[in-house]
Amino acid sequence: MSHRPFPGRRSVLRGSLAASAALTLPTALGSAPAFALSGRPEAGWGVQTGDVTCDSGLVWVRSDRPARMIVETSATESFRKSRRWHGPLLGADTDFTGTTRLRGLPSGEQIHYRVLLADPNDPRRTGEPVTGTFRTASARRRDGIRFLWSGDLAGQGWGINPDFGGYTIYNAMGALDPDFFLCSGDNIYADGPITSSVALPDGSTWRNITTQEKSKVAETLAEFRGNFRYNLLDDNLKRFNAQVPSIIQWDDHEVTNNWYPGEILGDARYTEKSVDVLASRARQAFSEYFPISTLRRPDGRVYRTVRHGPLLDVFVLDMRTYRNANSTDDQTTDAQGILGAEQLKWLKGELSRSRAVWKVIASDMPLGLVVPDTGDGKPNIEAVAQGDPGAPLGRELQIAELLRFIKHRRITGTVWLTADVHHTSAQHYQPSRAAFTDFEPFWEFVSGPLNAGAFPASALDNTFGPERVFVKAPTASNVSPAGGYQFFGEVDIDGHSGELTVRLREQDGAVLFTQVLQPGRVGQ
Repeated sequence: MSHRPFPGRRSVLRGSLAASAALTLPTALGSAPAFALSGRPEAGWGVQTGDVTCDSGLVWVRSDRPARMIVETSATESFRKSRRWHGPLLGADTDFTGTTRLRGLPSGEQIHYRVLLADPNDPRRTGEPVTGTFRTASARRRDGIRFLWSGDLAGQGWGINPDFGGYTIYNAMGALDPDFFLCSGDNIYADGPITSSVALPDGSTWRNITTQEKSKVAETLAEFRGNFRYNLLDDNLKRFNAQVPSIIQWDDHEVTNNWYPGEILGDARYTEKSVDVLASRARQAFSEYFPISTLRRPDGRVYRTVRHGPLLDVFVLDMRTYRNANSTDDQTTDAQGILGAEQLKWLKGELSRSRAVWKVIASDMPLGLVVPDTGDGKPNIEAVAQGDPGAPLGRELQIAELLRFIKHRRITGTVWLTADVHHTSAQHYQPSRAAFTDFEPFWEFVSGPLNAGAFPASALDNTFGPERVFVKAPTASNVSPAGGYQFFGEVDIDGHSGELTVRLREQDGAVLFTQVLQPGRVGQ
């Protein structure tokens, strides 16, 4: 694919790197900014952009004290001709975070931006600007698209290890110069405390940077906020955030393992047993720490469509908020399913209206891989497939309805991307192999984790006829990042032919598997 160059990225990021270097660990560990600080406001947590389209995008920052957020944009690094955007007043009600929406941007162009934090009592007093850059989506098909996806960060007790270089996978991802990064959930592990050291099977020791908020499971709003701040202690991630826009979805670990609405926890680590209470606090922190276009809506929903020009629409699902309770998942009727009726209706409508060549369904859980939930000692199911290879049951009924809809509405170019299971694989779903046959063939690609424990490959369920064309996974459970098995995926869409190429990559960027898909086919 002929891809647009990324001009001057290294020098553009100097402001962000300087801010990162100035962030000392003791200051970073504090649960809230100190109001007695002298000097000017600082943005030591870096900057992020999210949900970037052809003409808009969101810019995020966190201050170390109350401040007014100001964003300046320019076509050049010099900022000689810049446009100024006045953002919100950052205060304790949002943990001193804020997001500013940029509108009316030129399509297919490199946007240089810098964030200034102004003293609310004296607007002339601003802190050192923090810089970043991103590309808007192109309205011209010929420009092509490259994006990455993965998920699962700082899970199973494997946090930021300074001996390991921190989250080094972000350097390999940044080197590919993607238009955006899709995080398929588990951005944090609110239920996973991080200790200062972990003994490894070979007798060596894994060391973690630790914080007070990561010393226990998150229950309070302050603890959830501290979980999101923890990852921003990593310079690799902050550098990546300053150069690559994100599309963020959530899964279970932003709240607690395998959660569903109405659940009452039996986990002795929690004093707050209501998952609904925990989810409300987690959602607030999630909305504060990521630039997401729909979270400020009255319904505050995570599911949304992010349009990326004529080649691509990304349909971001939420398989947590509207699901029914985890069970054996073998019921013969299931109107609620894993998406809920309203989200399923929305997805059908958005797919029908889409005119993009490719329609990526960003699913936070896989379809045909069996993901159990044995937390209460029962053989319950966490995802969709329950291991029965026959006709659809339980949550499979809702997926069958969606696949049937795609076939009969002749919706072309659907591809499913997911993470969650902590290995990488490619599954092709084919009616001739399936118990349920009223659908067109399609692909599902799995990647992750980014920095978490790796696990053996999940069992397949034959209801939709998946064939595992490729898999890389350990044979042992909870293999540390030092043992490898950390993965991300890449998608290239050629602007001339319309071909979509998926590459499954490992931590250093090495390609493990490649699949080329042709445009214009129902399903895929």
